[in-house]
Amino acid sequence: MQDGREWTLEFFGDERGESPVVEFLDSLDDRTRARFRWSMEQLRVRNVQAREPLVRHLGGDLWELREESRTNIYRIVYFFFVERRIVFLHGFAKKTPRTPRGELETAWRRYHAFRVSQRGGG
Repeated sequence: MQDGREWTLEFFGDERGESPVVEFLDSLDDRTRARFRWSMEQLRVRNVQAREPLVRHLGGDLWELREESRTNIYRIVYFFFVERRIVFLHGFAKKTPRTPRGELETAWRRYHAFRVSQRGGG
């Protein structure tokens, strides 16, 4: 980083103050959760320079952090925000070759809610 500021990781919080991504991570087995934590740190360090297979661009501002276990494929959707913030929006088990529309819609809904909340509700 040229100005020395570190990137930070942030988790979307819903209207109840809960984080769906933290809940998703907590639902995973210990090994997969540990691998995701490692991948998240790699993303924090590499940030906008991260490439496949660690991450993949989904379109617009959305990206996915990719992880696999022996039996499942998992994704966490995120975006880059001001002041070097990486905001995790949505985690899910991927069961089809393409990212399901419903998963993307959830991520976009949270993306817009987060952006509105950062403007003070306006």
